Amino acid sequence: MFRHLLVPTDGSPLSQEAVTRAISFASEAGARITFFCAVQPLPKMYFAEGAIFDAHTCTAYREKMVEAANEILDAAQKRAEAAGVACGKAALLSTEPYEAIIEAATENECDLIFMASHGRRGISGFLLGSETQKVLTHSTIPVLVHRSTDQVA
Repeated sequence: MFRHLLVPTDGSPLSQEAVTRAISFASEAGARITFFCAVQPLPKMYFAEGAIFDAHTCTAYREKMVEAANEILDAAQKRAEAAGVACGKAALLSTEPYEAIIEAATENECDLIFMASHGRRGISGFLLGSETQKVLTHSTIPVLVHRSTDQVA
């Protein structure tokens, strides 16, 4: 049914668990995976009024973030290849990760977004927000949410 999965990952233990589950899912379904990492240009707090950043600082930060994203994606790709699952990788620069996830899924013609959720509920879920919730709300592509059984709500 699903032939091409987009699997967003940020390198966290929860997203690593989702990578493992997505590889297993893709193997059983005969699907391929595009691993994805959203790279934020600078954290939003750095855009505060009066903050001064020169071009070198912004460029150096972005280069470090792209390097970290590539390390995360390379590790996921190696795991998938070791399991015999065809895969690729992609990264986009974006201030809104959920938008980048949806854009990457569309551009790569994925028919499923397979992503992790922290499973936050109540006020913590409302205050902290959730990239997964935003993807679920805005995506026209089906989303499969992996929630660890070890997570405490």
